[in-house]
Amino acid sequence: MTLPEIATLRLRNQQIEGSKFQSVKELVGWMGGMQAQDFAMAKWAVGIRLPHSTEKTVEEAYNQGKIIRTHLMRPTWHFVSANDIYWMLELTAPQIRKIMKTNDRRFELNDAVYAICNRMLEQVLSDGQSLMREELVMEFDKIHIRTDENRLSHIMVRAELDGVVCSGPMKGNKLTYSLLSDRVPSKKHYSHEEALATMASRYFTSHCPASLRDFVWWSGLSITNARKGLEAIKPGLISESIGKETYWMTNSFTDTAPAKPSVHLLPSYDEFLIAYADRAAALEAVHNKKIISNNGIFRPIIVVNGQVVGLWKRITKKDTIFIEVTHFNPFNTETVHSIEQEASRYGTFLNKKTELLIG
Repeated sequence: MTLPEIATLRLRNQQIEGSKFQSVKELVGWMGGMQAQDFAMAKWAVGIRLPHSTEKTVEEAYNQGKIIRTHLMRPTWHFVSANDIYWMLELTAPQIRKIMKTNDRRFELNDAVYAICNRMLEQVLSDGQSLMREELVMEFDKIHIRTDENRLSHIMVRAELDGVVCSGPMKGNKLTYSLLSDRVPSKKHYSHEEALATMASRYFTSHCPASLRDFVWWSGLSITNARKGLEAIKPGLISESIGKETYWMTNSFTDTAPAKPSVHLLPSYDEFLIAYADRAAALEAVHNKKIISNNGIFRPIIVVNGQVVGLWKRITKKDTIFIEVTHFNPFNTETVHSIEQEASRYGTFLNKKTELLIG
């Protein structure tokens, strides 16, 4: 197996090609978790994996609480299936709380202050209420809790990790918070060992081929716990080595030939790139800084036959989306035609007309 073949297998296992799912919740459950700090792009990350879906399809699942947007694994936003939220929080929240300790001290926040904040949130969000950030700021002001200098974000992340709040239904185009117990009343719990094995199974099924190092990065688990999870599911996996790295995968995906032509406009922070510590299978090192900024911002990418070949960005003007494309090397006619089709697909997802601009 070669690195380019690994990339084409990832396209299929991540459901970017040949998706077998029809519902948002099933797709997100298959993926385990999907990084989602850019909400608009995260919706497209789901949509591109669900044939014939639209932005409305994803938003309906989100508003109904079928998928939850919260902080999990690495300390950033993720989409997760409502079925998985509780056991994943139990598994990954302790590690994230440790990472937050530095800012706890900087913001003069401690367990006692967090307890006060959580009690207030439980009160103002009771009976199925949902509030926007601006509304929460006013509630914190009433109890003399400072929310300046990014304190609000820090307080709300802690409330998410404590299982108090999560994403609520949208109010117009505004995001809200709700009580997790209201959004997801039924809890699924696993033992620590079961949770490690389940997390490993989700990752190595949906993101394979992947290495232990990749799993450590994606999950945020310690290498000890990540290795325990992998060991628990190894009987159902096969492996191949390239150089010093061992890649694990299910044995149900063997055809590594890409669909022709295989062209995709993937969103920023898409799992196809961000879910791996080593991204060499799809991205040449010379292009790293074009795709990933110095402060860790992942830009939207053009992927041809599993390889990142350029960037794209959207410019919205009324009912039209302009897709501006930048290539690393000139595209041939066939690739340009496929990019036009993918741009049109994105427009259909948003229920807008599209125009392609190739720089």
